[in-house]
Amino acid sequence: MPRQASPGHSGSQTERVAGAIRQRIAARRLGPGDRLPSIRAMAGAMAVSASTVVEAYDRLAAEGAIRARRGAGFFVSQSATLPPLSLVDRRAGQERDIVPFWVSSHSLDADPAALKPGCGWLPPHWMPADPIRKALRSLARGGDATLTDYGPTRGSAALRRLLAARCAADGLEVAPDQILLTGSATQAVDLICRLLLRPGDTVMVDDPCYFNFRALLRAHQVAIVGVPWTLAGPDIETFERLAAASTPRLYLTNSALHNPTGATMSAQVAHRLLVKAAAHDMTIIEDDTFVDFEPDPSPRLAVLDGLERVIRVGSFTKTLSASARCGFVVARPGWVDELVNLQLASNFGGPSPISAELVAQLLAGGFYRKHVEELRRKLAKAQRETVARLAVVGIEPWTTPRGGFNLWCSLPGEVDSAEMARRALDDGVVLAPGNVYSASQSAANFMRFNVAQCGGVGLTAKLERAMNRAMLARG
Repeated sequence: MPRQASPGHSGSQTERVAGAIRQRIAARRLGPGDRLPSIRAMAGAMAVSASTVVEAYDRLAAEGAIRARRGAGFFVSQSATLPPLSLVDRRAGQERDIVPFWVSSHSLDADPAALKPGCGWLPPHWMPADPIRKALRSLARGGDATLTDYGPTRGSAALRRLLAARCAADGLEVAPDQILLTGSATQAVDLICRLLLRPGDTVMVDDPCYFNFRALLRAHQVAIVGVPWTLAGPDIETFERLAAASTPRLYLTNSALHNPTGATMSAQVAHRLLVKAAAHDMTIIEDDTFVDFEPDPSPRLAVLDGLERVIRVGSFTKTLSASARCGFVVARPGWVDELVNLQLASNFGGPSPISAELVAQLLAGGFYRKHVEELRRKLAKAQRETVARLAVVGIEPWTTPRGGFNLWCSLPGEVDSAEMARRALDDGVVLAPGNVYSASQSAANFMRFNVAQCGGVGLTAKLERAMNRAMLARG
């Protein structure tokens, strides 16, 4: 039975209930015309008496926030004023300024001379600039339509055929029409969220996870539940418990060279995860953006599942060009049809035909395979050098990834990564503090480093200086 409020606390309890409703409206979990919980349901949820809920609803009705409809209940007023949607969570106790946009905004807007070990891309001189120029010259000599017209609704047929062949090489047989090209992997995730989610739904993510997953999900006004990530993938026991408690619609992950930890999901965990997802009728989005950095293929959820409840997304921003924006979705046919319509409604098409045909030219033939092999060699060398360089100042990797450029590290002692990142900006160094990746805000002593961006002159000394300043600031 719910605990009943004592008479002496009735005023505060009434305001607590009213405040909870105001907060739901402000967070857009309740919108104009939406029905409020019944008086009995709200009383049970808030552990107060029914009379307290009646008083709170009357107070909100007097304010014009809600209105009563005889025989139907209480509804959010159509004239209720919704504040602008904020993608920054200002919860009490959250580090000032250290939010999911912190790393991306500072990295993108940094001075060209700044060191960016916290950014999420490779240095320009690692990327295939000359082959890109050659491909662009070839496109310029081609037909005018590629340079001036819209592309087909699913994107370049040539690129989709190449992507279908790559899927087949993984053991996933798909038709080119099961592939939709998008502006990026992030846009692909956004479209899937538009298709499958409604405000107030629950989505599970890894903890830690790619920070932009959290930012994007907040834009969709859903509840985020973090699952602890281990060296072998998500903690399955916790996954099962949280799924049973929160009935999530989606689980969003990147199982190969996980961002930010660099760990890879094991075959055993992958199989158990798919069983649990099926038991809870959950869809999985598998982000394969980092998969080409793997020296050997790891278990792929989409392959094991056959696209029954897994949707594969990816892009070539990490391996080819972040400027030529082009991502993709691979899913069951009916879902792709709906995603096509959503992309038409929101963007009137996918990536620029120039970008899509550029990527197609770079993927065709043997160039891409040789280029990626060279990137893997460079990254392996950079990883060894970065681990040694960070060890000088007491920074240690959580694990040694099989490939890629992410290195998830613990800081020495009680150094707070957010404070260290702020102090490092004074020296022109952009870092990636741990809690921007953590739904539970439990990674204050961690930092993600991009090994390809850690070769800058004087970086070690600047990291040590930022740590010392951070410790002094914390007393």
